[in-house]
Amino acid sequence: MTQQSGGPGPGPGPGSVAVAVTEGMPILELAVPCHVFGTPHPDPGVPWYDFRLCNLTEGEAVPARQWFTTHTPHGYRELVEADTVIVPASADVREDPPARLLEAVREAHDRGARIVSLCSGAFVLAAAGLLDGRRAATHWQHAPLLAERYPEVDVDPTVLYIDDGDILTSAGSTAGIDLCLHVLRKDLGSRVAGSVARHLVVPAHRPGGQAQYIETPVPPAETDSGLAPLLHWAAERLHQPLTAPQLARQAGTSVRTLVRRFHRATGTTPLQWLQAQRISRAKELLETTDQPMDKIAEQCGLGGAGNLRLHFARSVGIPPSEYRRAYRAADGGAHDSARSAAGSCTKVGYPAPPLQG
Repeated sequence: MTQQSGGPGPGPGPGSVAVAVTEGMPILELAVPCHVFGTPHPDPGVPWYDFRLCNLTEGEAVPARQWFTTHTPHGYRELVEADTVIVPASADVREDPPARLLEAVREAHDRGARIVSLCSGAFVLAAAGLLDGRRAATHWQHAPLLAERYPEVDVDPTVLYIDDGDILTSAGSTAGIDLCLHVLRKDLGSRVAGSVARHLVVPAHRPGGQAQYIETPVPPAETDSGLAPLLHWAAERLHQPLTAPQLARQAGTSVRTLVRRFHRATGTTPLQWLQAQRISRAKELLETTDQPMDKIAEQCGLGGAGNLRLHFARSVGIPPSEYRRAYRAADGGAHDSARSAAGSCTKVGYPAPPLQG
């Protein structure tokens, strides 16, 4: 794997991203940030990240797992100076992380960098003392060990990722994609994040948490029959007052069977999934249009402006008007203001709280 840089791009960009490379690290968690942040958006008008891989020893090749080797001219000095530092999964969670890596991560955080861990990379952040007193996510298999070794960390094994402002942690493997898309959404908006998600052939917003994956056998194919078309059908009708019986009729099954199938596939209920999609649609409209709140609420199936404000604030942590101001700020301060507004109020795991009332 050879270092490739996405380049800063035209105009004010979202800053620099540095990935810490260590010997023996898993390939997937290393490849995800390389693809999300290191591959420039095809639209030349979208400013992109100054991306770099950083080895412990500058200029030396570092062997990763499964016959891959990283070659990069960048060392940990560049990592310390980056705006966002990503720590992928550790080679072995039972071993202490390299002292040089811990020093670099602490120094980067002290300098004001946003620190992101993927999967078992949370062990590095915990060893560096950055997770003390915070909620953190990691792979569900490693969660008990993380909690045992670092009792000051509030380990949550149920979520896909946690955004605690300047520190973000994800669950195992593909949950790193969810967190990287979340970072992309905060920096450059839902439209860009959605475009990258489509290129990756993954959902821009994945419902459910790790609970759906913990020691659960893969369901037979027939148990998921019809669910994907149903989700597509419902996503095109968010403006309509959809109900669980209506969804069940569309799927050709009973409400009880639909609920069971939904929980097995997504870890959530049909109505909670609908609510998450409506909030996601509201975010997109707030970022990309000047429509009034009542129009946005109508298009998202949230009724009126008051209902939109209630459920949006409950889910996102800030009112829709503040979200719009943050993400549609003037060029030059848009990304910082959005990160501050959304990040400071989003100290929760994904997805949003269930719909109540």
